[in-house]
Formats: sequence, C-alpha cells, structure tokens
Amino acid sequence: MKEQFKKFLNEEQDPKAIEKIASKLSDLLMKNEEIGYIAVQKKPAITVLPDSIVMTNKRIIICQPKNLGLSMNFIDYTWDEIEGTFVKENILGSEFSFTTRTNMEVSIDYIPKIQARKIFTYAKEQLDILKGGAVSNAPIIDEVPVAPIEEVEVIEEMETEEVTSFAEIMPVTLPVYTTENEQFNTPTETPKENGLGGLSQDELFEKLQNYKKLLDNGLILQGEYDAFKKEILSYM
Repeated sequence: MKEQFKKFLNEEQDPKAIEKIASKLSDLLMKNEEIGYIAVQKKPAITVLPDSIVMTNKRIIICQPKNLGLSMNFIDYTWDEIEGTFVKENILGSEFSFTTRTNMEVSIDYIPKIQARKIFTYAKEQLDILKGGAVSNAPIIDEVPVAPIEEVEVIEEMETEEVTSFAEIMPVTLPVYTTENEQFNTPTETPKENGLGGLSQDELFEKLQNYKKLLDNGLILQGEYDAFKKEILSYM
C-alpha cells in the first residue's frame, strides 16, 4: 500500500504525512475507488500535523490529524454534492476551497501552489465527467414528420376524379404524332363531317368552349383552335 502512495511525493508533499494517510486510507476506500491526487498543507513554520486533501474518482476526503497524530478525522464529500471549486494563490501557498449544494464552504489554506493547481484541475475533470454522464443519459427523441396516409389517399382520389370529369366534357379527337415529319397533326374535319350545320346556337357555343379548354390545357395548337373557331362561328 505504501508503494502506491510514493507517486504523490513529486510536488513537495510531506513524506510523513503521506505515510500516515496511507496507513489509514486502506480501510476507507470503497469498491472501484481510486486515488487521483493528494495535497498536503505546508505552513511557513514547521507543520507537525498538516491537514491533507485526498482526491479520488468518487469523492474529496479531508484528512485532519488529531491528538498529536494518534488519531485522524476524515470528512468526505461526494462529487455530486459539490457545486464548485476555487483556488486563491497567496504569497505563501494557496487556498483551496469548494462549495456544496447545501451552501456549505470548505477551505484549506497553505497548500503549495503546484499542489493546489493539481487538485483544482483534478476536481474540474471529475465534475465535468459527472455533468457529461448526466447529459449522455438523457433520452434522445427524434421527431420525423410523417404525412397521414389517409390524407394522401383523399388527394389522389380527388385528382383522378377531376381528370375523369375533364375528359367527359371534351370528347374530341386528339392530335396524332407521326415520326415521319416529327409534327403534331390533327385530322382535319369539315363542318359537314362534324355535323355543325345541325347544331343549335347553344350547342355550337358549348363546342367552342370545349376547344378553348383544349387550347388552355395544351392539347391543341393555337392554329388548330383558330380554325375550329372560324368554322363554328360561320354557323352561329
């Protein structure tokens, strides 16, 4: 266990303080809990019993020696309890503090500056991981608008009915396309062949309207419509 704590002696941590913590923390760590960093208080005068801050992947543990080092108080705060962390650098060391969601503020001073920066960075990383996990667990809902099937079917039926009715009111001979001259040719009908002489004025007018609708819908050419119109008007 002591070998595991040697890596926390790189930034002027007190070896005796680390050794005392090592002898106590072995029974305090929870399942899958790993120590990330340990910062040890260092006052200007000789600090016989310095406080320490232990950062793990699950919580912050404040270690306070009591009774001349014969006992020690441990106070822990899980990451989901912590609202924010702060570092204030002074002339002699730094002050590391954090606030909880219950508006409690915990502060330890005289932390060597490099150690204070390390625990501050580690704390930020853990809080970011906690926030990221909360976001990733949020349900993601993709809404894709889909047109109702019944509505589409109604539209198709209306269009089909409209085309059918349009064809019924204009029973005429459609243009014939020939590949020889690549032109649209409409069979020429004389007034006698059409039987225009035997139609009433209303029937002739209705027939003229039908040809006009064919022209508007692009089914006959302007010249063809003009010829039909001239022939019909000659009988009106």
